[in-house]
Amino acid sequence: MMKGQNKVTRVMARTLLIVSALALQGCNMVLLNPAGDVARQQSDLLVASTWLMLLIVVPVIVLTLWFAWRYRESNSAAKYTPDWDHSTLIELYVWAAPLLIIIALGAMTWINTHTLDPYRALDRVGPGRPVPEGVEPLRVQAVALEWKWLFIYPDYGVATVNELAAPIDRPIRFQTTSPKMMNSLFIPTLAGMVYAMPGMETLVHAVINVPGEYHGVSGNYSGAGYSDMRFGFHGLSEAEFEAWLNQIRSAPQSLDTPTYLRLSEASRKDPVQYFSSVEAGLYHRILNLCTSPDRMCMDDMMANRSHRHEAPVKASPDLPTSTH
Repeated sequence: MMKGQNKVTRVMARTLLIVSALALQGCNMVLLNPAGDVARQQSDLLVASTWLMLLIVVPVIVLTLWFAWRYRESNSAAKYTPDWDHSTLIELYVWAAPLLIIIALGAMTWINTHTLDPYRALDRVGPGRPVPEGVEPLRVQAVALEWKWLFIYPDYGVATVNELAAPIDRPIRFQTTSPKMMNSLFIPTLAGMVYAMPGMETLVHAVINVPGEYHGVSGNYSGAGYSDMRFGFHGLSEAEFEAWLNQIRSAPQSLDTPTYLRLSEASRKDPVQYFSSVEAGLYHRILNLCTSPDRMCMDDMMANRSHRHEAPVKASPDLPTSTH
């Protein structure tokens, strides 16, 4: 009976392993195989860090299993030394190896933290390929709404909802904000996640190197519609990108303040929308939380407050002046 059960268990385990392997064949491990240079460098850092840590993890696991087998109760050949308490060689390995790996991990992290700073403009579009002289980054103003993404292209005067595109091998400069709640923009094939916060602007620089259809998501829980905050990202050639812009320019609707206020209302599973023009200064008002007519812009408020603090204090005519 026991043998039959063991055989069934082995068959089930093998079946589960085969099914899992077949299921994983359809997975696109975009974090380890991104199409953008910034994400590729982040992926290389992740892989290198994992290999370094495995230099400690694997020997520890192997030695743990070996010790359990070597000093099992039935092995009378194992040397029994109950008074043993120190080995200089073991101490050297136990402390020196992790210390060297920590130093290596720290150096790699420090270098890549500065090299891949999201606020730092790109100086290359790929390994050994610096940014061509005279090429300006594509500016995209990303606004996290409930529960959709608004993308404004200020240099082209158009906007989209839940769709994003960029030409390959051209740096992209994302300016990210949110009018209500904290959120985050995450396009795995481009770069790491960047937060979008009310009244604040965060930046991230990236580039797409391989044409194709990708996706982006919200990486920060923001309520009931959080799981629907997904959008398509297209890596296009220059000609295809221009055709995509022309398609948006032919859209019938424009993005003005009333349209934006309606768009900013909470909704789920919004379809892709195009706006052929964008009201001047709209992103500035979104960033400074003053899209409503009765709200003062934050930058104006801070400027007024700063002006009041810097204004010279005049002596009262009723008080005696100093004679020093």
